Amino acid sequence: MTVELDLADSVAVVTGGTRGIGRAIAERLAEAGADVVPTARTEAEVEAAATAIQDRGRDALAIPVDVTDRAEVAALFERTAAELGSVDVLVNNAGVNPVAAMGEPQDVPPEEFREAVAINLQGTFACTHEAGEYLLADGGGSVVNVASTSGLVGTKRQHAYVASKHGIVGLTKSVALDWAPTVRANAIAPGYAETDMTADLRANEDLYESIRADIPADRFAAPAEIADAAAFLASDAAAYVTGECLAVDGGWTAR
Repeated sequence: MTVELDLADSVAVVTGGTRGIGRAIAERLAEAGADVVPTARTEAEVEAAATAIQDRGRDALAIPVDVTDRAEVAALFERTAAELGSVDVLVNNAGVNPVAAMGEPQDVPPEEFREAVAINLQGTFACTHEAGEYLLADGGGSVVNVASTSGLVGTKRQHAYVASKHGIVGLTKSVALDWAPTVRANAIAPGYAETDMTADLRANEDLYESIRADIPADRFAAPAEIADAAAFLASDAAAYVTGECLAVDGGWTAR
């Protein structure tokens, strides 16, 4: 049985939508019929992602945005609603896992911890906050937050990333309760995927094999597989799903 993911006549904003999982989500939403605004900080990357959406026959806007800048975030949703007519779907994908914020707790520079949380968690809240009036205005909408398996379990030496991703899962549940039944809010928790973020890891054959051996599915995910889960949660196929965090991890958190 095939579940039809229909997002026709919808307008979606995807933060961090120019590379990796975010780019795959933006393109998958377009394939399901949505007009899409893929955002990131780099103008050239935003323009390239918008062109890929247009190549799929959908409208797109190229709007560079820093999710830690509240004025830029507010302008993003104002312009999206003005030019495309509404905001129906928000995918909060913008995030970082900086090497400088890794290490044992006593070794993590406080400013690096704050920056990771500012982008991952505060950026997610800022976009949700600013999108709220548009999502609620038309009597329905969907928020999909990209967390991580690190939002479900602890990970050594990644305290800022783990804390921020756990925060996203909690934020998702609270938003779902406050905005029900008008707007649904869910999260996805991707496991290891074949993206730029894991390129160095995958280049280290011994490290790659040791991680892969811990994944019941015996492989890393393709970004398109993560995107399918996000598109499902954004669509009416998930009309009775809210406040959930869907692990898309090949069984990694089931161990």
